[in-house]
Amino acid sequence: MSTLMKVKVKGAGGTDGGVGQFIIGFLMMCGGGYMLLNAIRVTTQFGMGYSLYRFGGGLSITSGMILIPFMFGVGIIFYNSRNVIGWLLAIGSLAALIFGVISSIQFRMSHMSAFDIIVILVLLVGGIGLFLRSLHNFNKTAEE
Repeated sequence: MSTLMKVKVKGAGGTDGGVGQFIIGFLMMCGGGYMLLNAIRVTTQFGMGYSLYRFGGGLSITSGMILIPFMFGVGIIFYNSRNVIGWLLAIGSLAALIFGVISSIQFRMSHMSAFDIIVILVLLVGGIGLFLRSLHNFNKTAEE
């Protein structure tokens, strides 16, 4: 019975920090992060005639050009599935296409007022500060 009495209830993260600060900081951090990510607009210029890769002398490779070796690779695979060249063409073309699509993505901030961005940053950074503060052990003389 005496061992049960010695159990000390810990706060957030097993420290003596405040659970309330942990919850408020976490909610502020999540709200600010959501508002920031919601303000970012993702666009792309991907299309069959869009240049995915450009090389020094004005040579550009479009996404349609990447599908040509893919078609040959798929044809070779259907003819002989053990042919390594067909697999290399198909997988290499798909990898180049996926890499080209991802590299063509552009991120832009939507139009917002200074007040909006200040509220977002205060919520995000203030929430991170409160969250980390709640994990700090305030009792310097730990009793065990």
